[in-house]
Amino acid sequence: MSFLRSLLISTPLIVFSTIGMGTLSILASFFDRQGNGLHHLARIWGKMLLAESFIRVRTEGLEKLDPRGTYVFVANHASYMDIPAILSQLPHQFRFFAKKGLYKIPFLGTHLLRAGHLPVDRSSPRASLKSMTEAARIIATRSTCMLLFPEGGRSPHGLREFKEGAAYIAIKAGVPVVPMALVGMRELLPMGSIHIRTGRVTLRIGNPIPTKNLKLADREALTQRLHDEIAGMLRYDRIDG
Repeated sequence: MSFLRSLLISTPLIVFSTIGMGTLSILASFFDRQGNGLHHLARIWGKMLLAESFIRVRTEGLEKLDPRGTYVFVANHASYMDIPAILSQLPHQFRFFAKKGLYKIPFLGTHLLRAGHLPVDRSSPRASLKSMTEAARIIATRSTCMLLFPEGGRSPHGLREFKEGAAYIAIKAGVPVVPMALVGMRELLPMGSIHIRTGRVTLRIGNPIPTKNLKLADREALTQRLHDEIAGMLRYDRIDG
């Protein structure tokens, strides 16, 4: 029954919602050069996808964030539903990095481009560095937050080693970096699966880590600290459960 519900109800609703909100986003983009309004539409889209998938998200630690603050958010990545979950919970304006291939998907790709999200080409170190530098510039000049998944992609199990991009951007922009742990999403929509299971997910937010006194040479140590803190939040759930 769970698989039939996912196939016959959740999946069609997700497709239609994405097309509908994508169309609305394209129309809105003609009047919104900064992408802030498009982000609000994306937040609504994220909430719609979670409701259509019968997934409920609980957030812990939101009080640690200044609603007007600018941050680099860092989270583990295990499922396609991670971004809708984060969009639905964080009140901040933020942009994120997306694989270049996603920009070729109708509606989604147009939204990503016009909303100001940044394409990342992992095959080119020079292009990646250019994207990270542009992200730091956007943070500094527009006071817009950035979201990164430092594992470099979805992980089928466990927590992969982190890449240093998030630490580089946070240090270069001089803003705090915030570790976050998404707990339980992998079990509801595993990597490589189309079976969306119902259930509850926790978005656990850690303490912001200041970077103003850090130099780029400190990015390796900061990256390891972020990995350790997110791993700790994931382990806490297993111990608590």
